[in-house]
Order: sequence, then C-alpha cells, then structure tokens
Amino acid sequence: MGAALLESGSSVRRHVRARHTYRGMRTAEHYFQVPLDHFSEDGRRGETITVFAREYVSTEHSEEAAAELPWLLYLQGGPGGRGNRLPSLGGWSKAAARDFRILMLDQRGTGLSSAIDRNTLPLRGSDAAQARYLTHFRADSIVADAEAIRSALGAAPWTVYGQSYGGFCALSYLSFAPEGLREVLVTGGLAPLGGSADRVYRATFQRVAARNAEYFSWYPEDRAAVTRIARHLRETEEFLPDGGRLTVERFQMVGSFLGGNTRVDALHHLLEDAFVATPDGDRLSDAFLEQVRGLVSRASNPLYALMHESIYGQSAATDWAAWRVLAEFPEFRPDAAEPLLTGEMVYPWYFEQDPALRPLQGVARLLAEKDDWGPLYDPERLAFNTVPVAAAVYTDDIYVDRELSLETAAAVRGLQVWESDEFHHDGIADDGEAIFGRLLGMARSARR
Repeated sequence: MGAALLESGSSVRRHVRARHTYRGMRTAEHYFQVPLDHFSEDGRRGETITVFAREYVSTEHSEEAAAELPWLLYLQGGPGGRGNRLPSLGGWSKAAARDFRILMLDQRGTGLSSAIDRNTLPLRGSDAAQARYLTHFRADSIVADAEAIRSALGAAPWTVYGQSYGGFCALSYLSFAPEGLREVLVTGGLAPLGGSADRVYRATFQRVAARNAEYFSWYPEDRAAVTRIARHLRETEEFLPDGGRLTVERFQMVGSFLGGNTRVDALHHLLEDAFVATPDGDRLSDAFLEQVRGLVSRASNPLYALMHESIYGQSAATDWAAWRVLAEFPEFRPDAAEPLLTGEMVYPWYFEQDPALRPLQGVARLLAEKDDWGPLYDPERLAFNTVPVAAAVYTDDIYVDRELSLETAAAVRGLQVWESDEFHHDGIADDGEAIFGRLLGMARSARR
C-alpha cells in the first residue's frame, strides 16, 4: 500500500493561494488536488477532491532557515474536526515551531477540504451514493492524502502529531505507510486495533459514569440542577435557536464538558444560567439555550455524527453500537430518575432531532449497516514497527479508554507510553508545550 501511495502522490497538483505574516508567524495556504479513491486502479485518472493545509512557521526563523526545517504534520481530533486556526503560536505549536514547519491539515471532508454537510452531500445523488462516497473519508484515505501531500511537497519522512482521532490516523499511517514517518507523537489517541465497537462503548460508558460522580462531588448542587432540567424538558417543550427541540437526551450531550480539565468547570457556569422567571412560570433562558445549541448541534461537523462509529469498523457492521450498549447502563437513559450526562456517543436519534442531520438519516443508517469495512490497521506490521512512537495516555480519559489504549501500546513495537492522571482528553489545551516537549524527547531518545 505504501508504494502505491507514493506513486499516486507524484501526480498530485498543489498551489499556494496566499501567504501572510502576523503575530510572530508566517503562514502559507496550500491546496492539493488528490484522488477521491487512492486505492482504485484508476485512482489517478478518476475523480479528485481538494485537500487544504495551512503551514505555520515562526518568524524567529528567517525564510531561508525556515525552508530547511523539517515538517511536522498535525492531525486533528474528530472525526469531522477541521485543523486548528491558530491566532498565534502558543502551547504545543509554540514548542513545535522552534524546530519544525507545522502543516495543519484539514482532513478530507472538513474545513476547506471538500467539506461535507447536509447541503453538499445531496450532490452525490441517492442515499446509497452518498454512503458510498463517505466510505472514502476514513483514516486510510486521510493517510493516503498525507503521503500524497508529503510527496508533492518534496518532503523527507516527517514527524506526525496526532491528537485523539488524529492518533487513530497515526496508527493507520504506521500500518500502511511507515516509510513516510520519521517519528510519531500521540496524545489521547491510541485506538483499539481490533474487536467490535461495543467494547469501546462498554468501557467509555463506565468512564463517563465515574466522571459524572466526580463532577457532582465538586458541585453537588448541580446534581439537582441536571435533574430539574431533565424533568422540565419532559413536561415543557423548549426549542433551541435553530428551531430544534431540546429533549432530555439532547441536553445530556452537555456532558462533553466532562472530557476536559480546561472545560469541566464551564459546565457549572452553563447550568447556573438555566432558568429564568417568565409570565408562564420558570423557563429555560435564552442564554442557556444558545449555549446548549453550540454544544449539541452538529451543523459545523456532521461528519462526526455520520462517521464516528465507522472509526471502529473493520469487517463487521457497527450497527449503532453506542445505542445498543446503552441498554446495559440505565443510569444514562433520558427517563432515568436522575439521568447522567453523556460523552461522545452517537445515537440514531441524532438524525431525527438535529435539524442539521435530519436530511442525512438514510445515509447514517446505511453506514451503520455496512458490514464490509476494510482494515484500518495492520497488526502484524505494527508488531514489527521501527518508527519511534511516543504516546500520552490519560488515566481517566472518558473518550479513549486507558485499558484499551495500553492494550494497543503493547501491540506496537517500540511504542513508549507516558501515562498521566493530571490531564484529561484536552491535555494539550492544558499544558501543550510541556506535553509536546516530553513526547518529542521520548521519541528522539528512542532514535539514539
């Protein structure tokens, strides 16, 4: 597979649309035309899509010196998350810019990379045609894009830094194109290499339940607040600014705050804004509803909902795994007496209740039923890996389970783990500079 990717990369077209200098950095906006299907025999002659990446270089380097710096490719979390738009270099990017040219990739289907949403997908035709199109938007294709881009840039094997789902993609990179890698850094993103999606959600439901208990021990009054809001939503219709009804189950999605150290206390600030007195009695405030809309709407990243379970799909259908496993955890049910807040699980009702997803119900169903997904990892190749890899595993991560992460770490030859209970899934937002430096040092020490 790796050789095929390098060959296809040689035909990729690239142009730089704009360059800018501001706040201590120079940027360049790279656009690449890559095959939609890297793996078909006529991939180079078939349909192409646009993939965008923005280059960041510190102005501490002259233009001549910067041109000699090695590249670092950053793979964002998701699926469905576009590359970060950096207002300035800070945290991990400040640390990386000392030694690298940073390439911030909009993974295919996100940002400026042939973006996918309810408006663009119907251009593909029927639900079945849309679902077939989306099969080209998983980690294997993202890795193929990256290798094609590296070849188009004329870059030597580069350093890849994967956060969350970006780490999943990095494992696919190690599986299928390790010749393109100098070293790999991963934060909160060691994917299970095999097994069904069910075991992923069985583990993460337990983590989320524990995180709920921890949060309510810090803010005991919020246990009553969550219960009151849930009861109110069962009895009273409330609508978000986009016109969608706020149901109990959609409200439970605010548990996304629980996945981080830098955001968790913001949940308390959200809940304290919940109710206002009106002539019709207590109702949810406009301020609360607007904040919740930003948390529960998938308008800005529909790929997250469409493709989320497929990131665990290899051979078998995922078949709405989180929804099925939920039956084993009744404390998360919306009709529970004191319902818990949920994490990143995706359920079929998303596509009924979210106006941005409603037109995509049929497509989502077909993806959930697909039972012939190709492999995302090569366990045999990973067992003989020679690329230095360093990964941060967060002990209480509610999104990427510790035990499953350590299982994967043990299966990748030479992968070094730094485990920490000081951070959660957003560790790089908490102390990205230190975390990046530590992982890079670990990877470099393995090279010596």
